Amino acid sequence: MGSNGDILDCLIVGGGPAGLTTGLYLARFKRRFAVVDGGTPRAAWIPTSHNIPVFAEGISGEDILARARASLEQYGAPIRTGQVTGLRKQPDRFIGVVEGNDGSTCQIAAKRVVLATGSVDIEPDLPDLPNAVQRGLVRYCPICDGYESRDRKIAVIAYGSHGIGEAVFIARTYSRDVTLLTLGQPLELNPEQRGRLEEHDIKIVETPVESLDMEDDRISAVHMGGKEHRFDVLYSALGLKYRSDLAISLGAEHDKSGALIVDRHCQTSVKGLYAAGDIVRGLDQIVVGMGHAALAATHIHNHCELPTEDEPGGA
Repeated sequence: MGSNGDILDCLIVGGGPAGLTTGLYLARFKRRFAVVDGGTPRAAWIPTSHNIPVFAEGISGEDILARARASLEQYGAPIRTGQVTGLRKQPDRFIGVVEGNDGSTCQIAAKRVVLATGSVDIEPDLPDLPNAVQRGLVRYCPICDGYESRDRKIAVIAYGSHGIGEAVFIARTYSRDVTLLTLGQPLELNPEQRGRLEEHDIKIVETPVESLDMEDDRISAVHMGGKEHRFDVLYSALGLKYRSDLAISLGAEHDKSGALIVDRHCQTSVKGLYAAGDIVRGLDQIVVGMGHAALAATHIHNHCELPTEDEPGGA
């Protein structure tokens, strides 16, 4: 598909909730598109989420993905497994280079592209415990599951302003027993930051983690500075690595962390290039990513016959 003149309406890069929702909308708009799924969506890490509407009993990330794929596949939509390793813009199309898991390579040409490649949490450096966030031993989203941790003893692994913000968010919303763990990194606080932590009685432990105790597939104790600390829940707030390289290679506007900046239609500063989900600057939530997808797909459908250079910005 692509170089032989077969130009799709849209190439969707990413098979998480945002990418699959984009595909669902485009399928129902009767558009020609392809989804390329790298197979590592961040949503798959979610053990149970209780803030997805209509799932009052909670739903796992794996179940969300399975349901989203099933919804899209009933329209016969193609979902390719592989990585988009390159993206070029030509006057009337984008060319995506796709490397399959079997080592094959092909090119896909499309009038528009939606990047739904998401982000990856920066893992805490815990002794003898790699990938603690991906394995569900350390949580990463108090907005998603903080309610289930209310009134419990909570630790936030972080340093810098982002970690302070998350610790304050948890303390003012869910628990009055919050400790900020910096893993040995010195925490340089200005008076305003120190005042915020003191206001919410947030404790700070700056010594490195020496060892961990595991019990029933959970971290039961953290040993630091010769002392044992026990917490009911650990959150990591070390930030994200945004998978935005494809967009940045085309000159798309982004913030200093790599998150993409989009307009109200979720179009980047590169005309015809859209972004949805965690890759977009803002609130990292599945329902927000699905909203991005709806906006982007509808705008693509309404403007697909127009050259990208002629698209009115406010339409």
